[in-house]
Amino acid sequence: NRAAYTKMAKEAGPYWMKHGALAYFECLGDDLKSMGGTMSFKQLAKPKPTEEVWFSFIIYKNKKHRDQVNAKVMKDTQEMYTEEDAKKMPFDMKRMAYGGFKAMVQY
Repeated sequence: NRAAYTKMAKEAGPYWMKHGALAYFECLGDDLKSMGGTMSFKQLAKPKPTEEVWFSFIIYKNKKHRDQVNAKVMKDTQEMYTEEDAKKMPFDMKRMAYGGFKAMVQY
């Protein structure tokens, strides 16, 4: 549900920015074709016909900064959201991927 996901993202982004994130992105896949010999995000995510593929990322100064910002966001929002709210997310959380990446080359 694009509208519900966009609403959630617009509510979430300001929390990360308020607590020091350098940038916050929620990106909707619009060109998810395979490029001969590679796997596309769509192939990887295996969306149902009614689902869309989103790719989200947040930019921080470094890992320490990321951990500080995320801790503040979690503390700030934990009282607002219950386990029931998590079950009502506009996406299947069991198919969500999460991880931290260190920039090795940057221009």
